[in-house]
Amino acid sequence: GWLFWRLMACGRRSKDSKRQVILFILCVCVCQSGAETLRYSLAEEMEKDSFVANIAKDLGVSPGQLAARKARVVSEGNEQLFRLNQNTGVLTAKESLDREEICPQSDTCTLFFKIFFENPLQLIRGEVEVRDVNDNSPVFPEKEMVLEILETTSPGSRFLLESAQDKDVGSNGLQNYSLGSNSHFSLALGTGKGGAKYAELVLERQLDREEQRQLNLLLTATDGGSPPRSGTAQVRIVVLDANDNIPVFGREVYEVRLAENSPPKQLVVRVAAADPDEGSNGKVRYAFTQTSERSRQLFELNPATGEIRVAGNLDFEEAENHEMAVRATDGGGLSAHCKVQVEVLDVNDNAPEIALTSLTASIPEDAPPRTVVALFSVRDRDSGENGRTTCAIDGDLPFSLTPTFDNYYELRTNAALDREKTAEYNITITAMDWGTTRLSSRESIFVQISDVNDNPPEFTQEIYTMSVTENNSAMLRIGSVNATDTDAGKNARVNYALVRQEGKEQPDVSVNSENGDVYILRPLDYEEVRAFEVAVRATDGGSPPLSAQAVLRVVVRDENDNAPVVLHPPPDSSAAAGELVPRWARAGYLVAKVVAVDADAGQNAWLSYELAKATEPGLFRVGLHSGEVRTARAVAERDAPRQRLVVLVRDRGQPPRSATATLGIALVDGFSDAHLRVSEEAPAAEPDGPLTLYLIVCLACVSALFLATAVAAVVRRARRSEAETLPTFPKAATESNAGSLPRSYVYDVCFAAGTVNSEFRFLRPLFPCLPAELPPGPGEQRSSVCSQDAANLGEEGD
Repeated sequence: GWLFWRLMACGRRSKDSKRQVILFILCVCVCQSGAETLRYSLAEEMEKDSFVANIAKDLGVSPGQLAARKARVVSEGNEQLFRLNQNTGVLTAKESLDREEICPQSDTCTLFFKIFFENPLQLIRGEVEVRDVNDNSPVFPEKEMVLEILETTSPGSRFLLESAQDKDVGSNGLQNYSLGSNSHFSLALGTGKGGAKYAELVLERQLDREEQRQLNLLLTATDGGSPPRSGTAQVRIVVLDANDNIPVFGREVYEVRLAENSPPKQLVVRVAAADPDEGSNGKVRYAFTQTSERSRQLFELNPATGEIRVAGNLDFEEAENHEMAVRATDGGGLSAHCKVQVEVLDVNDNAPEIALTSLTASIPEDAPPRTVVALFSVRDRDSGENGRTTCAIDGDLPFSLTPTFDNYYELRTNAALDREKTAEYNITITAMDWGTTRLSSRESIFVQISDVNDNPPEFTQEIYTMSVTENNSAMLRIGSVNATDTDAGKNARVNYALVRQEGKEQPDVSVNSENGDVYILRPLDYEEVRAFEVAVRATDGGSPPLSAQAVLRVVVRDENDNAPVVLHPPPDSSAAAGELVPRWARAGYLVAKVVAVDADAGQNAWLSYELAKATEPGLFRVGLHSGEVRTARAVAERDAPRQRLVVLVRDRGQPPRSATATLGIALVDGFSDAHLRVSEEAPAAEPDGPLTLYLIVCLACVSALFLATAVAAVVRRARRSEAETLPTFPKAATESNAGSLPRSYVYDVCFAAGTVNSEFRFLRPLFPCLPAELPPGPGEQRSSVCSQDAANLGEEGD
């Protein structure tokens, strides 16, 4: 220490820094070489902060110097195990020390540390020996050791045991082994090259597995500590078997009774042979020996369990008994034998069997009752009541069964058949035995009924009504007739034909013989024939053939193929003769009426009238539907005396057709002038037979009535001095003279000697103030009637 301080002083007096470093290194080396090593010991497992040593006392310094020089302790390694108290100079352990953890592989455990001082720098080495304490017991690697020893192993055989481990060292380590008491083994101890002790089991008496399968021994390891510690382990001795026993069956003969309807896999019997050996020596396998091939097919033997089960279908009728030999063999090849006798019990396990001998697959529907359809037999393999059978037909069918001989049956018809109701029969025959549990079987026989022509065709309608438009094309299809026949094949094949009637012309229609299509042979004219009827016959292909009839009515539809025809005025009449209209005629004066007809029907015959051309377009008008020509306004003086009208008559067909009528009209000042003009213009004509006479007589009667009415009116007016009213028409007069014109009009009717039949001249309405009749001209008669209502003079009678 003195040297250290001296050198440091020399270093301080030196001004050369390089020399200071060299002197410092030399100082450290001197200090290291000259420093004294402090040695201490500490028992392991001491508590935390346990006392190790008093460093200040051991170094001869005061605790104050330790603090002044900043003394501290540093352990080797990363972990600091010690702590130095600078105030007291005491060195303590920071944690409890475990020697087995710090030094696991060493018998001695030494910990090194250094104490550093500053001002001046000083380093002191120290070491602490951690003393072992007996804190660990011997431990075996496994809690149980298993040894397998053959039962035939000879005595004196040795078996090495696993050694115990003790973490303590020295006298605290493993020292001895001991074995629990037993009658077969002893323990022998030994020491290895490293000084480790081991134990061996020695077999003292031979083992017998059948006597004792295994032995459990307790092995104890003890250390030399005070107090001593110990550890134990179980030693299980498994005695291995030797094949020194043969299998033994419980019975020499196994007798079993088994029903013949036993299902497959049903257990028959289980044979068992016991072998006291173990392992493969005691494992017994079973097999059939000296057993017939048929028995091997009917029964199966499980080689591991000895179970015999049903493998096939047992049949009492085939074999009543089965005998089998079973051999049991252990793993060592030793074997034993037994017998199994199976008695098969008879049960009703066979259903009746139906065998079809002959069959008529098809029979005609007119076959008589008791016709044989099929022949079959029934057999039951059982015997006695189990083999006795009975047969029946399922359902209500027109068939019956008749037994014959040796369980043969005949299938016969028992009623009339009708193919149209039932075309085929699926006959199910059930055969049943008389066993306790009755068994049955079924057989289906398919019988087809062949057709006989016993049904005539039937039309779907009694009357077929078809329509065709006139002017049709030739061979036009207008529809079809249809008839069905409930028979089959050619008996149901229907042909169609028209029924020809004697004395009548060939109809204008034809029918396709195969499909019943109806055709019109030639164009038809609605105006000639509007409808006609023919009879159609449907005949089947049977032998003899059957037939039926229906009525075919053909209605001809109208087509607008006729133009209107004008009846009045006649097309060939002279327009110059014309109609006479007085100059004083007012609006609505009836001039004439165009009458036309149309040969078509319906809408095609609806006619309308219109004025197509006129000398004075605004003077006349034509009723649209009536054809009446009337004045549209009062006749004026400026109007031409001769008027010519062209009236267009048109129907409503598509396309519409039309015709024209020409009227000649003369405007006259008075009746006389008109009469003279008509007489001059009209050529003389001879009386036209009795028709003119009849007209004259009728007009005379009417005139007489008018005269009587006029007289009555005058008398009545004379009685009324103040009232002036129009004369009233008698009922008979109005009914006789009204015609197709309104009541409110009265006309002068003039007949000349040269007039034709039904020629009328509508001149003008007469006013009620006319006092007297105009005298008739030569060969003429005149009558006049006054109107009852002057207000209706201008009214048009459409």
